[in-house]
Amino acid sequence: MEANTRSTGRLPAAFLTPGSSSFMDFLSDQSPEMLPGNRSLPPLQGAIEAPHGTTIVAASFPGGVVLAGDRRATMGNMIAQRDIEKVFPADEYSAVGIAGTAGLAVEMVKLFQLELEHFEKVEGAQLSLEGKANRLSTMIRSNLAMAMQGLAVVPLFAGYDIDREKGRIFSYDVTGGRSEENGYAATGSGSIFARGSMKKLYREDLTEEQALTLVVQALYDAADDDSATGGPDVARRIYPIVTVITDEGFRRLSDQESSEIARSILERRLEQPDGPRAALL
Repeated sequence: MEANTRSTGRLPAAFLTPGSSSFMDFLSDQSPEMLPGNRSLPPLQGAIEAPHGTTIVAASFPGGVVLAGDRRATMGNMIAQRDIEKVFPADEYSAVGIAGTAGLAVEMVKLFQLELEHFEKVEGAQLSLEGKANRLSTMIRSNLAMAMQGLAVVPLFAGYDIDREKGRIFSYDVTGGRSEENGYAATGSGSIFARGSMKKLYREDLTEEQALTLVVQALYDAADDDSATGGPDVARRIYPIVTVITDEGFRRLSDQESSEIARSILERRLEQPDGPRAALL
């Protein structure tokens, strides 16, 4: 078949025949060895040192949802990269933030993007937000063998639900277990601090601008207590990646917009190092 393909310039019939709307199912049939979960790992000799992404946060507001991530990747006690990108568009109305083993996480995001694009081309319609969340859950579950060997990927998924006309957030565990979060969520090494920050400041009636400020505040608080989370780096002009998804689709804030939010927070922290206070009941 390979010889005929080269000589005629035609793809194999399997690539030209409409089949499953799942790209992962197609890949499993045609080239199963290309799926991350099907790769065999050598016997472990001690702990694996690989770059890890750290903290991702999300918050919903009446018009949509905000998803943001810090820029630091760590390898043990070392900073592996200061400007890694951890938040990616999944399609026009959804996005994924990655935490865990950086290389596998980025590869999983690319496969997820292909999965959604493949479905839309085969079916002629977009998958529902609930369906997208389920597909991502299946992909995480397929990586369970690697996760048990220390190569875990734990993303945060957010998007605008066109049918319900609202922003929604989904979190996952290493087994692919999926939970829908109410209002806000965080994952990664600094998530406990980021979640605590948002818990005291979040309100259901936040404006888009307030939601954007909230997630950057939460990342700042995570960096304040978690060494694996990177705060705004003014000297190197490295700021959090901040995205917003509304009925108009996915939008990533420019470096200028992100820096303005981060700098305003830094200025206020000079007066209140621990950040804004929530009112007592």
